[in-house]
Amino acid sequence: MRTARFKRKIAACATSFAALVGALATAGPAEAAEYTVMDNCDVPWITCSYGDLWLFYNSKDIAVQDGYYKSAFTMFYSNVSDHWGTSQYQGSSLSTYRYVFGNGGNGNGQYMKNNAASVQNCARDDNYRVYYNSGYGGTSQYFAKNGPYGDCNITDLISALKNNNASSHFA
Repeated sequence: MRTARFKRKIAACATSFAALVGALATAGPAEAAEYTVMDNCDVPWITCSYGDLWLFYNSKDIAVQDGYYKSAFTMFYSNVSDHWGTSQYQGSSLSTYRYVFGNGGNGNGQYMKNNAASVQNCARDDNYRVYYNSGYGGTSQYFAKNGPYGDCNITDLISALKNNNASSHFA
């Protein structure tokens, strides 16, 4: 009698173990979500309090015509180590935000990294640099803060950076 109970317990344990192994083998990967944003302030874990750098899809002659923006643009309000985007785990879910050109016009919806042709710095107090490489490396171009009258001059990227922009940083 004792042997029969013991055999049933072993069989029950083996069945439970097999069910657990089967469930683990078919469990899905952690969840991942990808979003597109044209402003890094739309990323939940980025705190924006200053800065105002606009990167345009087109060169300045095409980007602004007759006082109107004809080109799509992306806006940054802090350092951006990779213009491709940013990711962060929140529990077991990975959230990724990709920077794209927005606001209609030429280039709308295109990924921003290595696609910008001109820059406008409208920051009152901050100078910026745009870099060739992610992580603030390689060739760079300096953009001074806006003028004393609040003018935000748009400037073409130098040939080494035109469509080769990967990061931007306060200068």
